[in-house]
Amino acid sequence: MNRLTFRVQLGRYAMLLAVLLTAFGVSNAQFGQQVQWSEDGNSIVKVVGGEIVQEAIADPQQRTVLASKADLSPMAGSAPLAIRRFTMAGDGNKILINTNTQRVWRYDTRGDYWVFDRRDKSLRQLGKNLPESSLMYAKLSPDGKKAAYVSGHNLYVEELSSGAISPLTNDGNDRIIHGTFDWAYEEEFGCRDGFRWSPDGKRIAYWTIDARTIRNFLMINNTDSIYSFTIPVEYPKVGEAPSGAAIAVVNVSNGHTVKMTIPGDPVQHYLPRMEWAAANDELVIQQLDRRQQESSIYLANAVNGVCTRIYHETDNAWIDSKARWNDDDPTGWEWINDGKEFIWVSEKDGWRHIYRIDRQGNEQLITSGDYDVIGIDLIDEAGDYFYFSASPENATQKYLYRVKLTGGEAERVTPAGQTGTHSYTLSPNGKMALHRFSSRTSTTNGQVVDLPAHHTLVAGQTNELPAGTPEAEFFKITTTDGVEMDGWMVKPADFDPSKKYPVVFYVYGEPAGQTVTDNFGIGGNRLYQGSMAEDGYLYISVENRGTPAPKGRAWRKAIYKNIGILNIRDQAMAAQEILKWPFVDSTRVAVWGWSGGGSSTLNLLFQYPEIYQTGIAIAAVGDQLMYDNIYQERYMGLPQDDREPFIQGSPVTHAKNLRGNLLYIHGTADDNVHYQNAELLINELIKHNKQFSLMAYPNRSHSISEGEGTGEHLSTLYTNYLKQHCPPGGR
Repeated sequence: MNRLTFRVQLGRYAMLLAVLLTAFGVSNAQFGQQVQWSEDGNSIVKVVGGEIVQEAIADPQQRTVLASKADLSPMAGSAPLAIRRFTMAGDGNKILINTNTQRVWRYDTRGDYWVFDRRDKSLRQLGKNLPESSLMYAKLSPDGKKAAYVSGHNLYVEELSSGAISPLTNDGNDRIIHGTFDWAYEEEFGCRDGFRWSPDGKRIAYWTIDARTIRNFLMINNTDSIYSFTIPVEYPKVGEAPSGAAIAVVNVSNGHTVKMTIPGDPVQHYLPRMEWAAANDELVIQQLDRRQQESSIYLANAVNGVCTRIYHETDNAWIDSKARWNDDDPTGWEWINDGKEFIWVSEKDGWRHIYRIDRQGNEQLITSGDYDVIGIDLIDEAGDYFYFSASPENATQKYLYRVKLTGGEAERVTPAGQTGTHSYTLSPNGKMALHRFSSRTSTTNGQVVDLPAHHTLVAGQTNELPAGTPEAEFFKITTTDGVEMDGWMVKPADFDPSKKYPVVFYVYGEPAGQTVTDNFGIGGNRLYQGSMAEDGYLYISVENRGTPAPKGRAWRKAIYKNIGILNIRDQAMAAQEILKWPFVDSTRVAVWGWSGGGSSTLNLLFQYPEIYQTGIAIAAVGDQLMYDNIYQERYMGLPQDDREPFIQGSPVTHAKNLRGNLLYIHGTADDNVHYQNAELLINELIKHNKQFSLMAYPNRSHSISEGEGTGEHLSTLYTNYLKQHCPPGGR
């Protein structure tokens, strides 16, 4: 259900840094940078052939090796470290390297860490006496003399010169979690790295999650031993009290710890953001109430723990955290004016806009107008500009804009004439950017431009759709409810308007992601074997209200207490209009989706059986009361307050209406959307004698990607079922 799940199943990774790094031949890592700008903003540092090198942006041939394979070999003649991610520290003479990583939930965030010192060519391992691959989120202190990391749910500090390790906490376990987060915080707030060095390196601020009241959900492994065994997942279901969260500051030299006295019940509030407040003795903390309708910002005294609220905001639906406009990353706090003010994002005036707020809570609007800020790209304080992405005219596209930090009219930086989706990684000095352009017909990777003129410094490489490949066509459709929706359509290769073709709808439909964006490859289907267009299918997706399209707060938050209701009606009413097109065969209509899209598929098939005859639902939430509390309560409220929307929006409620063909697919080791959802749905279908097809993938997670042959099997299953029950070709 989360953002990443949506992107993985859609088959196109939308995270800005990922696509840009791929364009420059760099593999992306979700945690810890695989590329860094040089301090002057004229070069980047990246991994090439197992070595860490620095390249001039304007001339990649100007390359300096910072750490060779020989440098990164622990012993003479041994294999060099396999670099998963790295961080340049301090003055750039020390490089922190993460290797030998292992998966924790969704990401490989546990592993080993090594420090390479360029000055004396030394290479030493951190936490050498701790269990192998047990370190998480290691970071060097600002002066480069110490390292801090988490191992076994406890926080440690290590002196680099002596190797002396000191535990800063000692009561950590799978329920008292120091310096990292539990499953729900990670999944729904993007919170993973849970500690911060102070600017002077004398203190560390860190989260503690108290999950002692959270019950385990038990997944069952039936295949890896002769006796089955359970896999516990600490997972707070809808309506269950969340984990308690606290923040403390520890002195790294003597271990003295001060807990921040944040007002309010720690179980009935969340703490999704915390950073040092541009000072050595003060933190800034964001607190959300459990319903995520009330946001408070506190300044916390790191010496005595006293917290003072300086800013407060409410919303009658929900308030998004920073991860929503920062590529699923909530870290960082954008301070300006020598730490006297910070940048904040709010939808309080009906659009997602940027404000500057001082330490007394006084605010000033920077962006204004009927458009949404999609993402923050750079604060160029020296040049007095704020760079951000937006698309005021077309919600399927994205462009770079800038505005004075004092506010005013925004100017578009992306040149006119290249319509589509533009992604940028700006240099720290704001003078250059790595640029990627993508549209439905072409993509340009590896381009470097100067700013703000946007002159091309490095041309990059352009790829076009192969000749004869059917192109996605964008359209708008207005429903009987007066809702105008964006959509795309890929027509059959030998399209004949006098014939009628089967239509396959791709759907997601929830607040975690869009399906209708002007990107290269839009209209592709990674599960279908062969070409849907060549085989004679119309392939269509439409974007309902409630998705995170830049269409204003009212569009996005119309879905509050309406998941499985409003989004389903929007989709069905759009399909109803599309079925009026003369070349659409209303007797051959299919719909499919994954995760939230699987839930939408089920609801469409059950609630509107007169429209959809065939559905393929993968990893769907069958009962909203079975999903995690942070996500579902954010968008649906608390079931204790109003249970009815959860019931009316859940597929199990409407399963008795199934008339068509259903293929339901789920992994039994799905820690996100539990296989429990499948069994509840199966029982309901059995109860009403509804015949359907089922494929359970043993010990596969939410992505159904593990195990030999899984991808091919799933693709074959999907393709064969679609062809059998929604035959291709014009008639």
